[in-house]
Amino acid sequence: MRLSRPLLTRLLTVLLVAYIAFVGLIWWAMHQPPETFGRVMSHMPVPAAFVLAPFETMWTHARAGTLFAGDPAPDFSLMKLDKTERIQLSSLTAKQPVVLVFGSYT
Repeated sequence: MRLSRPLLTRLLTVLLVAYIAFVGLIWWAMHQPPETFGRVMSHMPVPAAFVLAPFETMWTHARAGTLFAGDPAPDFSLMKLDKTERIQLSSLTAKQPVVLVFGSYT
């Protein structure tokens, strides 16, 4: 069975549009809050996301940020460990200097 040129062109066009939509969905999800990104990726077939899309390059660009060493940290709030209240960074920096350490000591 031989495919005609117009049919093959349409098929390749549909596949290209589907690929662009797939990569666009991943790109959009990477620029959302972690909860949204996790929800989208939980429905994604793993090989498709990591093999078909340039995942690592997209992730590096999406999470690069614009902060540099010495810049003030953006204001954010976190729940206390005992879950009694939320603490906002700006309320702490108004009283005293604050050092933020992101990482592991192990």
